[in-house]
Amino acid sequence: MPSSSASGKRPSKKVKSTIPATDPTPEREPRGARRKRETRQRLLEAALRLMAKKGMEGVAINEITEAADVGFGSFYNHFESKEAIYGAVMEWVFEDFADALDRLVSDIADPAEVISVSVRHTLLRAQREPVWGQFLIREGFSARVLERGLGQRLLRDIQKGIASGRFKREDALMSFLSVGGIVLASISVWLQFHHTQGTPAAPIDQLGFNVDDLPQRVAKTLLLTLGLSSLQAEKIAYRPLPGDGALPDALSGSAAAVA
Repeated sequence: MPSSSASGKRPSKKVKSTIPATDPTPEREPRGARRKRETRQRLLEAALRLMAKKGMEGVAINEITEAADVGFGSFYNHFESKEAIYGAVMEWVFEDFADALDRLVSDIADPAEVISVSVRHTLLRAQREPVWGQFLIREGFSARVLERGLGQRLLRDIQKGIASGRFKREDALMSFLSVGGIVLASISVWLQFHHTQGTPAAPIDQLGFNVDDLPQRVAKTLLLTLGLSSLQAEKIAYRPLPGDGALPDALSGSAAAVA
């Protein structure tokens, strides 16, 4: 007879588990860190709302803390000064957006299309987030417009178009002021339309105001201002946006909560 084990039992076989492996449970954010992050976010949102209406110079720190429902002393746990929170707001609402636009148009060689895409996305975001648009108008008419954010990128793209011969203009500064003024004025008109609950003022209405194609009309006008022909400007301005017109997550904005 064949030999058996000392216990007289057949050795058991190992059975592989059919339960799929799960990733380790992510570490929970400590309560203190979460509260600090949420407080900082409330301060940023309050600063954005107030500065959109009154500008940085017209807002006091105690106004920000009251609007955020945060103790005055807690402000300094997050920001050293009013200028510091202003810089953080600028980074939050403009720099990240401008960086995302740069990534979106990185493969587009035509300076005219770069400006068209960037301007149309800017108008779309201002329509979706009126407080963001109001803040853009406020900063667009400030002396800081060329120091950072969207204004700095717009001037860069205009200079590239002039240098390449795509834009038939010689004065980059005046081209920037013309283009920037059209963008800000268009956002202002749309905000008026928004605040009147969808009823444009009579003169604007008579001139054919239509919120649906406002971004394309603005882009076409800008390209005409920069020296393109009417046919070229219209073709580029009404071309489908990258990604079939959908706003990438990075362009969707993080300020929607305050709009």
